[in-house]
Amino acid sequence: MNARTLKDKLLRGDTVYGTMIQHATNPGIVDLIPPNSLDFVICTAEHNALDLADFLPLRYALAAKGIACLARTHSREPDDVSKVCDSFDGVVVPYVEDVEHAKRLAAAAVYRPLKGVALERVLKENKWPSEKTKKYCFEERCADTLFIPMIESVQAVENLEAICSIPGVNALFVGPNDMTTNMGIPNEYDHPDFIKIMQRIIDTGARHHIAAGSWFGKVEQQQRTLKQGARLVVYASESAMMHDAMAEAFGKMRRG
Repeated sequence: MNARTLKDKLLRGDTVYGTMIQHATNPGIVDLIPPNSLDFVICTAEHNALDLADFLPLRYALAAKGIACLARTHSREPDDVSKVCDSFDGVVVPYVEDVEHAKRLAAAAVYRPLKGVALERVLKENKWPSEKTKKYCFEERCADTLFIPMIESVQAVENLEAICSIPGVNALFVGPNDMTTNMGIPNEYDHPDFIKIMQRIIDTGARHHIAAGSWFGKVEQQQRTLKQGARLVVYASESAMMHDAMAEAFGKMRRG
């Protein structure tokens, strides 16, 4: 599945399945991915000593397998978003909550290479230099680029209707650690208040025909969120799945 196919599935209302890649940069790992398991991966350099450039060999190996490869930025700066989108199939931006900031992040992803005064006119007045420029930026160069803001605060949820109205927003991705911490219930992913706010995010996205979902490390939590209507599934990570598989297998053997 390439970026265009992934984008089309999201627009059609399909559910898409992915995982985080945190440590694996050797492209050979792609041969271990079972057929028909992943629609996409999100490469992230958070919580490790890697840079996103370290994942580029993996990105091209995934492309050969038809799996879209998104990248989670370190920062929340529009220039960094543009840089990521020039190399990956799309971008996942952490902690997006301010509407004007979200507009600039989305523009950096899907209006490339427009900048400066011309971009300001588009953002403030929706006035493009020409129809040719608009078609080139939005319909040609960036047509296959995905922009996914991470919804990780109560303020982001309060602003969600406006965020969903921004051109170029393809999905909403909840970071449960940040969200529950912001809510005052750190890491309580089964708390009724968190489940309630997930429903609100999913429903708001659905009204705008935008998929929503959350990262979870437990299948049961993903299944619950799927029943709520989530269409963006981001399960665990390659390192977490390796840890869990080894713990289960060797635990059983050592116990006899």
